[in-house]
Amino acid sequence: MSKKESLKGKAIDLAAFIKYSAASIVSKTLINKKVGTITLFAFDKGQSLSEHTAPYDAFVQVVEGEGEFIIAGKPVRAKTGEIVIMPADIPHAVKAVKKFKMLLVMIRS
Repeated sequence: MSKKESLKGKAIDLAAFIKYSAASIVSKTLINKKVGTITLFAFDKGQSLSEHTAPYDAFVQVVEGEGEFIIAGKPVRAKTGEIVIMPADIPHAVKAVKKFKMLLVMIRS
């Protein structure tokens, strides 16, 4: 059974499922299908993803900590339990204000 298959049918504590790494961004893909992906990230404080665009909306839920999302040049802060929807074809970036973990859901169709 693959590691991803072993996740099915179980309760998963997202915050505990991924660990921080000093001066890094760690990611774990939970689902990777033709129609979309679900990926868990852990950002050490100060780490960031540079500005980019995606051809579809992206849903982010902050699992732990606090992040800053720059969408079309405007900062949006989100903390534990909050969500941000980044619109398709609009430039966006992500920065860890503090250590933070987020769940990214991208649906391609």
